[in-house]
Amino acid sequence: MTTPPLHPVVLRLSPLLAILAGALTVLAFAPFRLWPVQIATLAFVFWLVLRQSSIKRGMLIGWAYGFGWTACGIYWLYISMHRYGGLPSWMAVVAVAALAMVLGAFAGLAMGSSAWFRQRGAAPAVSLLVIFPALWMLSEWLRGWVLTGFPWIVSGYAHTDSPLAGYAPVVGVYGIGWLAAMIAGSLVLLQSKKLMLVPVVLIIAAGIGLKTISWTTANGQPISVRLLQGNIAQEMKFANDQIVNTLALYHDMVHAAPANLIATPETALPLFAHQLPPDYLERLSAFARQSGSHIALGIPVSDSRRHYANSVIGIAPQPEKAYRYDKHHLVPFGEFIPAGARWFVNMMNIPLGDFSRGAVLQAPFQVKDQWVMPNICYEDLFGEEIADQLADAYFSGSPQATMLLNLSNIAWFGDSIALPQHLQISQMRALETRRPMLRATNSGTTAVIDSRGKVVAQLPPFTQGTLTATVQGYTGWTPYILIGNTLIVVPAFLILAFAWFSLRKKGSKTDCAIKTG
Repeated sequence: MTTPPLHPVVLRLSPLLAILAGALTVLAFAPFRLWPVQIATLAFVFWLVLRQSSIKRGMLIGWAYGFGWTACGIYWLYISMHRYGGLPSWMAVVAVAALAMVLGAFAGLAMGSSAWFRQRGAAPAVSLLVIFPALWMLSEWLRGWVLTGFPWIVSGYAHTDSPLAGYAPVVGVYGIGWLAAMIAGSLVLLQSKKLMLVPVVLIIAAGIGLKTISWTTANGQPISVRLLQGNIAQEMKFANDQIVNTLALYHDMVHAAPANLIATPETALPLFAHQLPPDYLERLSAFARQSGSHIALGIPVSDSRRHYANSVIGIAPQPEKAYRYDKHHLVPFGEFIPAGARWFVNMMNIPLGDFSRGAVLQAPFQVKDQWVMPNICYEDLFGEEIADQLADAYFSGSPQATMLLNLSNIAWFGDSIALPQHLQISQMRALETRRPMLRATNSGTTAVIDSRGKVVAQLPPFTQGTLTATVQGYTGWTPYILIGNTLIVVPAFLILAFAWFSLRKKGSKTDCAIKTG
């Protein structure tokens, strides 16, 4: 199959068209959830890159697509930096644009590398079905860990409700992105090879079939759960005249009714544990003992003058079963200060901005028959780290978590698409691990997600309330828990190495034939 050149006008406008395609991709994610848009826009970018005349042009197209996608997808960072952080509006705009430019570079690297393979003789079908998708997946995987990672709305998240969701327990969110890229490549080839509909049908059919596999089984008796949503305005959360009201609010919400598990949002109590009124925690402990409740309390904990953690304290009916989880994966600028960036952080009003990291592997919290594994806010973006926590039980013989609990405060981002996007991210974690995910948030979205990734109950955002539910825990192992991203990253590198070697060998034979002739 030959690839006819682009019309001169389309060629000239390719970067702008790629930016627009990237911006449209946001419609594939929550709250819009139009997942076919993600595949369609990626197919369009593949089509553009296939017809570029140089590697630099391919890289530019990929970067433009990634820039438009991330700039529109994470615009809400402007709200946290300007409205709540006090950064001048122009500087907040520049900061969001700069981050989008950096994140766009990963897509640029993928498409530039794709153009490199294409220029060295890779056939269009091989490029679109093998090389482009593998490079696309690796670029998203790299975005998930380079410079601590920022994998927000990587392409797989668009498919929590699509047939590709069935693959989540096997290959995770990045693997779903790879499969979506293969479908996109097949669609580009459809214009000349109608048989390219076959791989599309096979991938979708297999995804539907995988949805029928249970992977995990119910464990013990269900537990009663109360998830608290205090809805404390972010501008008031750390104000001195509001703290007394906040302490009273969560005291009353916890004491309102017993439950096997009562969970507050992240840093629901905006003081260090040692700064609380002397009897505050004791009153919560007394309630736990009297009612048989277990309380997961979001609070910063100071171990020394210079070391403090973003923590979850577990208060159990039995005092000897007290629990603590410290956040491990911290948010750059918001929770730790990257080297050389203190001047930027100092321009904003961000309380508690330099936390210490918790251990990579931490034990779950026992609640009756269930074992609850907490993660805090941003941490549920990192599926492999949560899988590692669960897999540790498989290899060490320690108790395995039967449900996940996310405590968050994303009031930093106002009434924006960040809230439904984060809910969709939690859905993917439930799909990958086949365990329910509980979400207790300050302003939304507080929710219960079942072991198949479905939101079964939620509170309206920006309301004060309690979400009450009965939740069944699950035990067992999905392939993703045990193998993680290794199952896709290693094959992708091997595929690209084989493609490189084959093209090099082909090039050597061509050179030899020319010299002989």
